[in-house]
Amino acid sequence: MSQLELGAIGETGSTAGTTTPAVDPDAPLAERLRPRRIEEVIGQKQLLGEGKPLAVAFASGRPHSMILWGPPGTGKTTLARLMADGFDARFIAISAVLGGVKEIREAVEQAQVARAMGRRAIVFVDEVHRFNKAQQDAFLPHVESGLFSFIGATTENPSFEVNAALLSRATVHVLQPLTEVDLQELLERGRALLGAPPLSAAASARLIGYADGDARRLLNSFENVARMAGSVAEIDEALLERSLGEQLRRYDKGGDQFYDSISALHKSVRGSDPDAALYWFARMLDGGADPRYIGRRLLRMASEDIGLADPRALTLTLEAVQVYERLGSPEGELTLAQALVYLAVAPKSNAVYGAYKAARAFVQQDGSRPVPLHLRNAPTKLMKSLDYGRDYRYAHDEDGAFAAGERYLPDGIDPAPFYEPQPRGLEIKIGDKLGQLREANRRARAKGNPD
Repeated sequence: MSQLELGAIGETGSTAGTTTPAVDPDAPLAERLRPRRIEEVIGQKQLLGEGKPLAVAFASGRPHSMILWGPPGTGKTTLARLMADGFDARFIAISAVLGGVKEIREAVEQAQVARAMGRRAIVFVDEVHRFNKAQQDAFLPHVESGLFSFIGATTENPSFEVNAALLSRATVHVLQPLTEVDLQELLERGRALLGAPPLSAAASARLIGYADGDARRLLNSFENVARMAGSVAEIDEALLERSLGEQLRRYDKGGDQFYDSISALHKSVRGSDPDAALYWFARMLDGGADPRYIGRRLLRMASEDIGLADPRALTLTLEAVQVYERLGSPEGELTLAQALVYLAVAPKSNAVYGAYKAARAFVQQDGSRPVPLHLRNAPTKLMKSLDYGRDYRYAHDEDGAFAAGERYLPDGIDPAPFYEPQPRGLEIKIGDKLGQLREANRRARAKGNPD
């Protein structure tokens, strides 16, 4: 059933009391379809299936403090409200976007009133990551005393956004985006409630793809489409286009257009064309792509296509991604654009990428070999008596801090070099140095093995 995160509708500041009021027939479709019973929830079987954490909590009637972490439209607020109903607890909601110390103090007072009346209380904080450390810490003594159960909802990784002290007192439950099957069921519920015409298979698939796992997005969009449907026999793609307009046409996250665009972006960087790279970057942002996903791909490009030709590329890209995490959109997008241009104009080398793949392939086909005795650590007398570490040459004590002729691979193998620097950027110097080292090894080994 549905895991819409619909409780946020109408929730500003602090509210308390009945969590499932009568539904206004003129309310948005998403509100009218919000589950009133846990059995109505669609999806989240990893939490609500038989024997799963929240199912056990509902069955036991014992609430616990928790963080609900998941993307928008996955049911965080709805689950919190259903828990309050299931536990017959007073539901006290705070929006971290609009609330502050005053709202926290009021929530504590309401929980104290509920306790005096012999009733449990659940304090729900939407967007909990928006509260600063002091505000989050304000909940700690009351959670520890059992005055109320704390439920925080966040779209951000709680490991980074929620204080360790509060995190240690709450169980983190991860909510997943709705699957296509979940969204199809939800869409049919909405269609039946509105008495709307059926959707063609293509229109249904496109609307579900547009929703991208977000129940609220699906229902809000479908409601707009249903208003324009009138007396048509079927809602087709043309009607979707007229109803949702440019937004639907552009948004293709997860579809062929999305993956074709990221491929074009990657190849533009690899081909050292900053203008084309910026074009595809702008296209993806305009189409609704998550800038954090693009940032992760830029980090991949920095290693795969530039590598040691310019090691600064990886550092600069990582810093750009971190700045985006701080600033968000649209301000942080400029830092990603800066990294993108740098990657495009940087010298290119896939030598490390190729070396890594070659080493993995060699190991997979060769099997396990013992570590040579001279390379083994010998922290105990027993290990020393077994010749662990014997004859190991400490490189720092050798001329040039290089033990020419020393072997570091297992006995019996001498593969062709995995890493071959390219004659570009810093790898020119790396190649020269590596060539000198390899020649010194060759001469030393030839001298030690005249045959």
